[in-house]
Amino acid sequence: MLKISPNAKIAKLVDIEESIRGTRIVIEAGVTIDSFVKIKPVGGAGDVVIGENSYINSGTVIYSGNGVQIGKGVLIAANCTIAPVNHEYRLKDKTILEQRFMPSKGGIFIEDDVWIGANTVICDGAIIHKGAVVGANSVVIGELESYGVYVGSPLRIIKRRL
Repeated sequence: MLKISPNAKIAKLVDIEESIRGTRIVIEAGVTIDSFVKIKPVGGAGDVVIGENSYINSGTVIYSGNGVQIGKGVLIAANCTIAPVNHEYRLKDKTILEQRFMPSKGGIFIEDDVWIGANTVICDGAIIHKGAVVGANSVVIGELESYGVYVGSPLRIIKRRL
């Protein structure tokens, strides 16, 4: 089910796929989604909810997987990947494609007033608390505290949830 507020601004070149499993995609009032953003229901039955007055810049991809909750006033820079899903790979007698997906690590939660820098990857189980700033080229796999500033580089763990 796709629910887009009439007050949201969705560029013509945004690609939002309909779910075949009943995933809800909710885009609230005041949200702006720039061209070349992709929202894809895949890898689970989680919903994607984008809170009021959030901005998603071009080239960002959001997979539904185990669910994505984006709070109010969140700024997501260009070319980010939000992927609350992991492929299974541990069985050597089956291909990765045949193994499908691993169990959920809880989805992704991004609270209000968060800024996510360009080229950031946010993985299943990540929680980014209110007011956090995530520097460009970061990989988030854990929990980030409120109003913290986090800078990372590709393949670096920023902070792991205990």
